[in-house]
Amino acid sequence: MRDYIIITDSACDLSPKMVEELGVGVIPLEFQLKGKSYFNYPDEREISTKEFYRIVREGESATTSQVTVHRYTDYFEEVLKHGRDVLYIAFSSGLSGSCNSAKVAAQELQAKYPDNRVEVVDSLCASLGQGLYVYHAVQEKKKGKSIDQVIQWLEENKLNLCHWFTVDDLNHLKRGGRVSPATAFFGTMLNIKPVLHVDDEGHLIPMGKVRGRKASLDALVDHMAQTAINPKEQVIFISHGDSEADAKYVADQVKAKFKPKEIYINPIGPVIGAHSGPGTMALFFLGSKR
Repeated sequence: MRDYIIITDSACDLSPKMVEELGVGVIPLEFQLKGKSYFNYPDEREISTKEFYRIVREGESATTSQVTVHRYTDYFEEVLKHGRDVLYIAFSSGLSGSCNSAKVAAQELQAKYPDNRVEVVDSLCASLGQGLYVYHAVQEKKKGKSIDQVIQWLEENKLNLCHWFTVDDLNHLKRGGRVSPATAFFGTMLNIKPVLHVDDEGHLIPMGKVRGRKASLDALVDHMAQTAINPKEQVIFISHGDSEADAKYVADQVKAKFKPKEIYINPIGPVIGAHSGPGTMALFFLGSKR
């Protein structure tokens, strides 16, 4: 069985420590802030997450860019040159066109390296949902499974990777077209907080609304209670938009109710944060359905 490398991109929001522990490659995605372009590396070498959110809180807007075919080709080819295959787990095609660029690169490289494989899996996931998906792929690889067996697991379990989000500021969703200007205005005035999830097509979809921040955090845990599969045996991921205290609150609620094997918390990076804003909170787990 030929050796293969699992690669993902920085929309996964995994920490440098977790990236190292998992042994995965991470392609940095690009974003723009105050007229300057940055690459979102897990180790924050170009700009820290704290600095990013500080600038956004001051009223600046950030935008993101799709990864080019050329960048994917360069990254994948470095692996192929060393005789290993590539399994790339991509940011949701429902939120970015980058996955399609990766597929084009894979086709081009397949012709150049006919004895190697470049497989692209559309995660239909975002943030640490994507990170959790990658985590499980690595666990399957550690069991000695082939690239085909890991792909099979990913495809069979893709729609069981549950994402539940809430945001603190509706205006960021307004800019991204997720809510109307009127909804953002009146929701802000009335302290309404939306509860969203990533659906079976990988899109971010509003699912409800509650009044007040604490109620929105509790709603995430309530949704976990409805669909989580054997939570005591799970590793749970929580990501946050520079709101560590709220992330710990959600983690405490999850611990008290479900007693999971482990809970992993990490900030939402600039690529996802450009669209969700400061104060975003997200909870990820395996469930009976998204």
